[in-house]
Amino acid sequence: STENASKLFLVLVSLLLVLPVVEALDAGDTIAFLLGLAVSVVGFCACLGLYARRRNGQQ
Repeated sequence: STENASKLFLVLVSLLLVLPVVEALDAGDTIAFLLGLAVSVVGFCACLGLYARRRNGQQ
């Protein structure tokens, strides 16, 4: 669980670093970007979970 928390922290920090660049875009662009990023992170975590389950022999 600590590993997930550190990954989440890294994502939040990278988001903060990206935000000044995002400010140049419209609010709609920003929302679309953040939604896309969130979906990507969730998809990545889902794939990781699937991989871990298969590796452990659970199905």
